[in-house]
Amino acid sequence: MGTYTLKSIGSANDYMTIERELDDGFVVRIVRDRDGYDEVTTDFISKTLFDSCVRTGYITKIEEPVKLAANA
Repeated sequence: MGTYTLKSIGSANDYMTIERELDDGFVVRIVRDRDGYDEVTTDFISKTLFDSCVRTGYITKIEEPVKLAANA
């Protein structure tokens, strides 16, 4: 469906993947870099909020999903 980088403070590699599209929004998987370990959450984002985040540059679509090496 799509993977997006999230605007973050510093050099964090936070990203979001759309898992499922619903009538009024998306179920997303968000991975945040927290001092060397990944914090993974699943959440809902409305289509209105999603479109606003793309327009403002808070999220940016990436072509290749981010591959983070474990214990790197």
